[in-house]
Amino acid sequence: MLALLVPGGGEGGSGSGRANAAAQACSGCETGTVMGAGVSPTVLRLTKHHGLGNDFLVLLEAPPDLDTGALACRACDRHRGIGADGLLVARAGRDGADVGMELRNADGSRAEMSGNGVRCFAQAVWDARPELGPTLVVATDVGLREVRRVGADGPGHLLASVDMGLVKVCSDGAQWVGGSINAAVLVDAGNPHLVLLDAGVASVEVGVAGPRIEATFPGGLNVEWVWPGPGADELTLRVWERGAGETQACGTGSCAAAAAAVSWGCVGPDVVVHNPGGDLRVTLGGTAVLTGPAVRVASVELAWP
Repeated sequence: MLALLVPGGGEGGSGSGRANAAAQACSGCETGTVMGAGVSPTVLRLTKHHGLGNDFLVLLEAPPDLDTGALACRACDRHRGIGADGLLVARAGRDGADVGMELRNADGSRAEMSGNGVRCFAQAVWDARPELGPTLVVATDVGLREVRRVGADGPGHLLASVDMGLVKVCSDGAQWVGGSINAAVLVDAGNPHLVLLDAGVASVEVGVAGPRIEATFPGGLNVEWVWPGPGADELTLRVWERGAGETQACGTGSCAAAAAAVSWGCVGPDVVVHNPGGDLRVTLGGTAVLTGPAVRVASVELAWP
């Protein structure tokens, strides 16, 4: 059974598609269920969101024994499931966070962090808890991330900024330089990235080159092809994401690309990154601040297992 409900109502409202999650408290419990009880163990209620086409399923009420990796594999499948780049599961907050976030890639593997995903996750939490203030602290596998609501562009649309923490250019990737690739660096954005300065960014066969490059790194990594422009302090980016494949946008990848481009002297610290799905803004200082949209797509009921 799979029921798809297109949500109504304004940003943070309680439209008919949001089921009981909108009325529950994001309070946590000893079992790890965050949004409260009241969900049948055989029916999961999720919402779907996207950040510039980088799409996620969000589960705010998780049974304590749920195999989230298996759920991600099934639910994120674009032909036999709902379809998404990843699954976000709410967990009890820790270290003073309002809520915790578990991230699963579409292949079921666990990932450390997603810049687009955490905005989508925050939107789902704010929808369920409209009384929360404009700042949400989310505990991730790489520490606390503060999401700040900046504005909205109509019902179901959110604009938010995320403090992504320190983004570090780690080491040179000279072995990847050649042909149209002028420079390469490894970057730690809470998860691992290889950023390639590629004059042929528009013609890269990401689906071919991405898995080939990733396979050379134990544990895998994300790969970004980037080139300055079309304007000053702008970058054009394409991305292969570990566990998801080629995606329309990548938040951590945009931060990694901006940090790499600053190290090469291509851009200043305030950068617009043109992802295939749209634009993200990265501001680099002591930490990286990522600003972009999140859009609520639908609510879904999924029979499980």
